[in-house]
Parts: sequence; C-alpha cells; structure tokens
Amino acid sequence: MQSLRSLLKPKLPKLVTPQPLSSYVSRIRYLMKLKEDDEACREALKSGSLLLYHKLAPLLQKKEKGIYQLPRLRTPDVKRILEKLGRDKKLISEAVLISCPETAEPCFCLDVGDLQKNSMEQLCGGVFMDLRTAFLMLTVPETTLVAKGQALLRWHQTHGFCSATGQPTVRNQSGSQRVSPNSGITYYPQMAPVVIVLVSDGNRCLLGRQRSFPPGMYSALAGFCDLGETLEETLRREVAEEVGLEVDTLQYSASQHWPIPQSSFMLACHATVNPDKTQVVLNKAELEDARWCSLEEVLAALQVKYPPNKPGATPPGFWVPHGFAIAHRLIQEWADQQQHLEKK
Repeated sequence: MQSLRSLLKPKLPKLVTPQPLSSYVSRIRYLMKLKEDDEACREALKSGSLLLYHKLAPLLQKKEKGIYQLPRLRTPDVKRILEKLGRDKKLISEAVLISCPETAEPCFCLDVGDLQKNSMEQLCGGVFMDLRTAFLMLTVPETTLVAKGQALLRWHQTHGFCSATGQPTVRNQSGSQRVSPNSGITYYPQMAPVVIVLVSDGNRCLLGRQRSFPPGMYSALAGFCDLGETLEETLRREVAEEVGLEVDTLQYSASQHWPIPQSSFMLACHATVNPDKTQVVLNKAELEDARWCSLEEVLAALQVKYPPNKPGATPPGFWVPHGFAIAHRLIQEWADQQQHLEKK
C-alpha cells in the first residue's frame, strides 16, 4: 500500500531536449536580427554579397550563348570597383538587405545609377538589363530575387519624404523601414493587392489583352482591389467590369509579388461562369480584346517562346506570358485539368 507521502509527492514532468532550429528558421531569425539591429547589419554587409542595379536595371552576366546568370559580387569587390572609378566607398552603405539564402550569407542590393553605365559593365563583366528582359534570361528563383531587389530600391527612391509633414525620412541600415524624425511615423515597403483570374466556361478559358501588352500576347484578367473589398468581391467586380460576365464559382490558386510597374501582390484564382451565358461585352477602356480559347489553342500558345532569339523576327499572333508570371501558372493549371478530364 502506498504511503500518504508518496501519493502527495508531485510528479515532475519529463525533461525534453530542445530540438535544434531548422535551417529555414535559423535563416529567418538571422534575417530578422539584421533588420532590427543596425550594427549587426553593417557587420554583415562587410562580407555579404551584392546585386548591382543601374537605374533599377539589374546586372546580369553571360554564362554561354543565350544564357545569363545573376552575379552576386562580394562587398570588397564592389569597393575595389568604386575605387577604380574614383568614387567614395561609402556608397556601399546605401545597400538594401534582400534576403538570407540557404548559404546563410546575407544578400544586399545596390543601385549605382549615378555612375557611368559602360564603365560599370566593363569592370563587373556583365550588362545592365531591363527587368522584363532579365526575366526571360534567368531561372525562377533568380527572377524572384532580382524582382524583390528592384522593388525595394524603387520604394526607397520614391519614399524619401514623409507624406504627413513633407520632411525627409531616414532609413534604417537594412532598408526595411523609413522613419520621419519630425512626425515619428514609420513607413514600411508595401505592395498593392491585385486579383488575377482565369475565367472558364467548362470547356474554354477566357484570355484578354491590354493595349500595353507586346504584340500577340494574351493573359488572364486582372485588377486592383478597391479599399474595403475582399478578394472575392474584387474578382467578381473585375470580371463584370472588363468582360460583362457574372462569376458562378471561384477557387484560389497561388500568389506572387510582381514588381512592374510598381510593387503588386498578385492573388491568382480560377473562376467559372455559366456555359449558357458566355457572351463577352468588352469594356474598351480596360481591354483591347478578349477571346474564348480552346484547349488546343492554349496548348499551342504555351509552347511559344517570345521574344525570339533572332532579331527582327515577326511576333507570333497568339501567345501567353512566360513561366515567371503567375498568369502562366493559371493557364497551365487550366490546361492540365482539361487534359486530365479528357482522359477520363
């Protein structure tokens, strides 16, 4: 029989050995520290890597014919380049923190737009390329990185003053925020939410083109969220505004940061309409054209590689955005689903 003392003795919990943080968590915690600790960020910049931009155009290096890569120059290397150009090495301090990749080496971006472009290209062994063109040359992870870098640099270039007082704002070392000393307001980089939707009637999908699109390119419908709207409300409104159709069902697919022309947060969805009510009433102020496309047309458009390698080549009559754009994902998902249904 147990004694009263043993019954009243508290049961101690078993000691649990703390699990080590995953590499992802460690990198995120380190990135957070660099954003919050100016001195730690300055120290990290000394040995970090830099993506260079010239007036927001990223620097790319050619690996082989038609293939480019995103070079990450070491901070000491960039300092030597600045010295050769007779520029103050303090320009490095204007670099903005982008990320901390799997190598745990912090990556920064720096715009050298006040320096001579040709001289910088020659010393860096690369070429400053328009962002849209760069997207066609790089891998998807590289396009994500270069897009984020450009977006952060653009934000700093356009948010140098407090919207309440008109006085200059001051950034922290990492560039994750700007503060107005007079008003005390803290500003953070922002993205405008945009809904992008691929509409289907069950057998076909609806693609549209804006006047600003390259010749022959069609894409999913898209529009900015109005203040106070939900994603669902924006989607239904945009489809009604642009093509005069009423959405029956919708399904979320994925999201993407899109830096052109300003930073947008793309929320990608699929939507269906009544197959008996597919008459498009085009809003000419929004779209130049919209067309229902069969699976065969979509599959052919997905295979088109544009712009072509040959200069002066005739643009294709019908093509869709490339793999780096979330519109491509929506169109590919629809095509895959249709092919799966046909096999049943």
